Amino acid sequence: MTADDPAGCPVNLSGRTALPPVTRRALLAGLGAGAGALVLGLRLGGPGAAELRPIALNAWLGISPHGAVILVDRSEMGQGVHTALPMLLADELDYPWDRIAVRMAPVGPAYRNPILGAMATGGSTSVRAGFLPLRRAGAAARIMLVEAAAALWRVDPADLVTADGEVRHPPSERAVGYGALAPLAARRPVPATIPLRGRADWQLIGRPIPRRDVAAKTDGRATFGIDVRVPGMVYAAIRQCPTFGGTLAAVDTAALTEAERAEVRLVQLPDAVAVVADGWWRARRTLDRLAIRWDRGANASNHTDAIRARLTAALGRAGTRVVDRGDVDAALAGAARRLDADYHLPLVAHLTPEPMTATAEVTAERCTLWVPTQAQSLYREVLPDLLGLAPDAITVNTTYLGGGFGRRFEADFGIQAALIARAVGRPVQLIWDRAEDVRHDFYRPAHAGRVTVALGAEGEILGWHHRVAGPSIMARALPQMMRDDIDMTTIEGLHDQPYALPALRIDAIRQEVGVPVGFWRSVGHAINAFVLESMLDEVAHATGRDPFALRRALLAGAPRHRRVLERLAEVAGWHDRPLAPVAGARRGRGLALHGCFGTIVGEVCEVTVFDDGRLAVDRVVAVIDCATVINPETVDGQVRGGIIFGLSAALAQAITIQDGAVVETGYRDHPVLTLADSPEIEVELLKSDAAIGGVGEPATPPIAPALTNAIFAATGRRLRSLPVAAHDVRAAAPPAGVDG
Repeated sequence: MTADDPAGCPVNLSGRTALPPVTRRALLAGLGAGAGALVLGLRLGGPGAAELRPIALNAWLGISPHGAVILVDRSEMGQGVHTALPMLLADELDYPWDRIAVRMAPVGPAYRNPILGAMATGGSTSVRAGFLPLRRAGAAARIMLVEAAAALWRVDPADLVTADGEVRHPPSERAVGYGALAPLAARRPVPATIPLRGRADWQLIGRPIPRRDVAAKTDGRATFGIDVRVPGMVYAAIRQCPTFGGTLAAVDTAALTEAERAEVRLVQLPDAVAVVADGWWRARRTLDRLAIRWDRGANASNHTDAIRARLTAALGRAGTRVVDRGDVDAALAGAARRLDADYHLPLVAHLTPEPMTATAEVTAERCTLWVPTQAQSLYREVLPDLLGLAPDAITVNTTYLGGGFGRRFEADFGIQAALIARAVGRPVQLIWDRAEDVRHDFYRPAHAGRVTVALGAEGEILGWHHRVAGPSIMARALPQMMRDDIDMTTIEGLHDQPYALPALRIDAIRQEVGVPVGFWRSVGHAINAFVLESMLDEVAHATGRDPFALRRALLAGAPRHRRVLERLAEVAGWHDRPLAPVAGARRGRGLALHGCFGTIVGEVCEVTVFDDGRLAVDRVVAVIDCATVINPETVDGQVRGGIIFGLSAALAQAITIQDGAVVETGYRDHPVLTLADSPEIEVELLKSDAAIGGVGEPATPPIAPALTNAIFAATGRRLRSLPVAAHDVRAAAPPAGVDG
């Protein structure tokens, strides 16, 4: 993978181009020939940075007479960043969209995500982190081009305008393309003041621009990790110890023929064995013929029931008090009524459409990776020690990702590919089969939550005590982010929830479960939104209040959240459109609201529960306020995708541990909602003047509580654990106020 413009404009990856001196005579000659190139590297601060400084960080721009190339430093995994981020720069640059080429940036400190502190894609940060810096980059380049034209024509820059990649001087009707001006512009200083266009002047931002990656993904030109081909490459299949923390004890090849032994290579890793062959299927079939003995380690007796029991027991421990606002003890002591509930969520896998894969070539001097990754910087942190190489000897080429969802924030599969390639002395493409992918994930944490609510004589909330127990993601993945042994992802969405509760206490208890856990789309928000929004629904029904009205009253001090909630009720017909009755079934609506990553999403779910226990999710209405919408089509698609992702987990996904190993093997027993089973989804986008929010994850947290609240509305059966498939959802009793 190169960083060259297809038209031949090399992009300098280390700073400004060292161009030869340019005289006015030479420049005029170049203008006549239509030649010239600008390579602009800008070091940009994070959102809100006051000034732009030279030295590359977030945005790189190359311009030639043939077009422009924009390097993007965030991984494209279907969320549309290879369209949205270039839109930001191109809008300020005033350059034709159809003449822009987009390339993935290489790895290096210049491309650190200012929010995450590394070259990484996650946390719904891509557009949030790039919104101001990329616009400033485009605006700075445009100013420099205008100043270059003004110096050339000896006119006032204020008399010049830009349009369609040209600088124009209306009084003299002169015009010159950006590419021809590039050599002179490249020598001008980055302007100290960089005014940005107002919303009314945006040409691209806010428009439904077709995504850059869709055409190539449709016709097969796109290169995913599994599509990489390197001269001399061989293929590897892998089998890892079934129990987490176990190791490889021995491998018996007695079942292999002499020909098979000659055609394949075995590579033993501390906890795995890989077979390398000239084709992946040959490697995979040979792997099945090996007799592998494992040392299953300390987790060999682990079991799902034991995990749940440990989490429930942990709720009885003191834990760490993270929030203590108001007098919860007094509220509980003086309560006219108390509500108590325990909630449980299971381990859940990511199940990316493309299983884990990476291609590696390792020599004594270098390691080159071709990998679908969300965390490019991580490879330069971990591989040097493993391979005995300097960090700058590690080259990471980022392919398209066949789904990320947080799973590809991990580097395990890429590290394995590098170690296997070093062992065989040839480029190796490692591909996990689906069962391996499901059984060796970094799962959404199992979780237990306990909520106690103190109610007054009129049913008002006096106090709220919320306890959470679960394993830590950060202790393993980012230990520097731990605070007093507390992983803040375990309480996100709780400590910063918008409801005006008179007294609030949150206790966090860290309880490891012997299973590796990791970042799963929306991380702790998907867990905590289920508990919080379910318990609010319980309070509403217990006190005879409408779930919408209760939330609206509690959001008096959160106008953005309240606006989303109110619009959601209007669009969904919460008050004025009763659900049509269905013979032999009960119907219900549930709602939930959640804010995360700078964005607020409200969702209403409509369900039909048949008398025989079948459940149909009929309709989901979503309203999202991410403040500024860059590309409406992308935002709409991400909301729909987030709903389907979260609904799949809520309905039927759970990882089961038996004798220390994962039982599930793929889509059959860890199912993803298909198109035929998906509900009708309606999405409305709201705009506001708040700071721009992310859109990749915020639609996932509200869907599980909206679903289970709808089931309660239909049947009177309250589900305090997931997935729904583990429960009998038939009506418990005729609930009051049920539609249908």
